[in-house]
Amino acid sequence: MLKMIFELPRAVWLLGLVSLFNDSASELLYPLVPLYLSSVLMAGPRALGIIEGIAEATSSLLKLFSGVLTDRTRSAKPWVVGGYALAALSRPLMALAGSWPAVATLRFADRVGKGLRSSPRDALLAQAAPPEQRGLAFGLHRSMDNAGAVIGPLLAAWLLVEHVPLKEIFLWAVIPGLIAVGLALSVKEPHREPIVRKRSFSWTLQGFPPAYKRYLLTLALFTLGNSSNMFLLLRAKEMGLPEAQVPLLWALVSTTAMLFSTPLSALSDKVGRTRLIVGGWAVYGLFYLFLGLNGNQLWLLWPLFAFYGLFMAATEGAEKALVADIAPKELLGTAYGWFNLTAGVMLLPASLLFGWLWQSFGPVTAFGFSAGCALLASLLLHYWVCADPKAVADAVGS
Repeated sequence: MLKMIFELPRAVWLLGLVSLFNDSASELLYPLVPLYLSSVLMAGPRALGIIEGIAEATSSLLKLFSGVLTDRTRSAKPWVVGGYALAALSRPLMALAGSWPAVATLRFADRVGKGLRSSPRDALLAQAAPPEQRGLAFGLHRSMDNAGAVIGPLLAAWLLVEHVPLKEIFLWAVIPGLIAVGLALSVKEPHREPIVRKRSFSWTLQGFPPAYKRYLLTLALFTLGNSSNMFLLLRAKEMGLPEAQVPLLWALVSTTAMLFSTPLSALSDKVGRTRLIVGGWAVYGLFYLFLGLNGNQLWLLWPLFAFYGLFMAATEGAEKALVADIAPKELLGTAYGWFNLTAGVMLLPASLLFGWLWQSFGPVTAFGFSAGCALLASLLLHYWVCADPKAVADAVGS
């Protein structure tokens, strides 16, 4: 496998490095936002749900917009560079935020940057990688992305141990953010054939096969139970985990995902995407169920969060590779736009609902609801989305 990894195109490696440095900046702050909200700005789970829901939903709408324009202009790089630049500039400004609405505004700007870059970047990856190595390429990208997600929390934990104020830690994010922008500028965009007949945009997904539409509906159900990961960190803190260990816990998740994303995503090239995704979603459901039922057994948090990293490793690359397997090549940017829109726009009701269930009925109800959505979605993906063998990408690995 190592030979195949190093033979991947230069664009795949560069985009992976961009994500590594960008996520180092993003994940430096990510585990600190719930701490900052609860200990400095005195905001609870409901405010966290509002912030994350609105930010991610807006990001998702822009992912569709940028994906459609990528197909129209046959160019993805300007959206990729612009999106990373906006995120790099907005994150350090959280040091100046004096209220949770101010945090929400800056988090919103960060997610706008993500919305502008995500679908064009995914389209770039899908174009650069050979179809038979598509899972491997997306897996390598996710591994490098998660490597950055290890570096960021570890740096955050070290700064907390050194008693650096939370506001000052936000300023550190500017360095890796600017490196990510510089690397994005060096990516050479693969050639795309001009479109002979341009298709008009359709809100009814005209031009896409039925299996792709069923996949989006199933993804929407799963995402309804997939609220912001910040709730997981808030749960750990509520159970009594020391603040300095919260970033380490998230680093464990990212380390597990980093180590297993490439081999598991590459496995989807052989055994089929959907088998891997179904298994990953089932792992997610069990994780949420156990985390909700866990009362005060702090030692269980570490194996549980490592378990959660396996879910991320098994699904993140395979889910995106499946889009490229199913969608028409001339609509690849739009396909990733719809995929990202579906996964992101559902985060608004998911985060709001999760925050409300937690605050009104307790964590067991909230985590139990998420587990139920994940397990039901995994059954639908297996028995409904994959019902037509000619329409799904399992044939790639069989």
